[in-house]
Amino acid sequence: MQHHLITNPTTRRDFLQRAGLGCGSLALTSLLHQEGVVAASPSSNNPLAERPSPFAPKAKAVIWLFQTGSPSQVDTFDYKPELQKRNGTQLAGADPKTGFFTTSGKCLKSPFKWAQHGESGAWTSEIFPNISKHVDDIAFVYSCYSQSNNHTPAMLELNSGMIRQGFPSMGSWLTYGLGSENSNLPAYVVMHGTKPRGADPIWSSGFLPSVYQATALDPRGAKPIDNLARPAELTGDQQRSLLDVLNAANAKHAQQRPFDRDLNARLESFELAYRMQTSAPEAFDLAQEPDHIQEMYGLNRNESKDYGRQCLIARRMIERGVRFVQIFAACPNTPGGAVSDVPWDAHSDINGNHRACASTVDQPTAALLSDLKQRGLFDDTIVIYGGEFGRTSDSQGEGGRDHNPNAFTTWFAGGGFKGGTQYGASDEFGYKSIENRVNAHDIHATILHQMGIDHTKLTYRFNGRDFRLTDVEGEIIRDILS
Repeated sequence: MQHHLITNPTTRRDFLQRAGLGCGSLALTSLLHQEGVVAASPSSNNPLAERPSPFAPKAKAVIWLFQTGSPSQVDTFDYKPELQKRNGTQLAGADPKTGFFTTSGKCLKSPFKWAQHGESGAWTSEIFPNISKHVDDIAFVYSCYSQSNNHTPAMLELNSGMIRQGFPSMGSWLTYGLGSENSNLPAYVVMHGTKPRGADPIWSSGFLPSVYQATALDPRGAKPIDNLARPAELTGDQQRSLLDVLNAANAKHAQQRPFDRDLNARLESFELAYRMQTSAPEAFDLAQEPDHIQEMYGLNRNESKDYGRQCLIARRMIERGVRFVQIFAACPNTPGGAVSDVPWDAHSDINGNHRACASTVDQPTAALLSDLKQRGLFDDTIVIYGGEFGRTSDSQGEGGRDHNPNAFTTWFAGGGFKGGTQYGASDEFGYKSIENRVNAHDIHATILHQMGIDHTKLTYRFNGRDFRLTDVEGEIIRDILS
């Protein structure tokens, strides 16, 4: 195929795209769009240009509170009286030597007190005194299940729909489909302390252009984003000049390769990094928040200060137009304070482990819901809470639980979800989902729907096939939507 270079621009758009004008064509286009001078269009050279939803969305942003390691559904939100009655007795049909996996096959009651809350009467464990005050804002789904009982493939599935690496995460798909509302901050942000097991491939952009990759950061340190600051030997004007020269060379290269979508993505990555040098530090500056807000998020408590900081930054990001924020819980998984890459993984001590983890996430999670509401952001923001699978109804050792992909609880709040809803069910022991079963594809289809996207039509051609986040599955969970 021949490519013909156009040497004489014939339209104003051609002129603007080819002229440097001191700040680079992509940066200029982005700034004009931000000011409303030009509108984003399918032909925009900026792969992060904001694009309208195909139909009216109920939500504009997502905050996903991922509980790495998988909380036990029967010790958090899925109350099972039968377990309390049958503690220590053999589960019917279980192999007395192996149980369901490597466990005893004997029922293990929850060590926690339970109570019903709110007008909806939703049951919650005593380890969530703050989240329990918000049950009427929450849609609980008790019937989730996954394909794998290993952490990494299960986390990949919840994020990308596939248990294998190499597929784009939901945050990348949303950024690809909708672009960015803020040209100075990334559209997709991941926060973690200790990286979760599986690490970067969990939030990968897969085969999508790299510009849709998450910006991953650890907000505990003085420099949450690596290599963000301008080199000391460069002034601002010098750095801008270098980027302009790079843009001009790359733009000329890209003109000759109009079908290589990744070239414009690389150009925008350079420009975004440049703009973030001034915008990102302000977004992370929690000193701007009043003391009572910082205390509400638990920043004054050792147990919750790190997770609380992440939740507060998530709210500040959403306020500034970031599309998708994902927090991977990095909490102590023992009463002594040891931190794991799968902190909720309570194989030996549900009581100690879950009390330690809950003390980290309960107050900040409730604060996030309250803060979104008081700032008028709740109706436009989807909050998701849950892990990658559940845990067994029988014991592992004396007081732990093994992995269980057959049943777990995920809850949703804000963003057009129906508060006070209780959907689906697991069996009387909480071992297996039996009513209105929900998998990762259903969760993804529902989130995309609330963001104004038909999950069957958001596709990307790769290796001769049109791929989508939900593969060939996915049903919208309409009963939990308002």
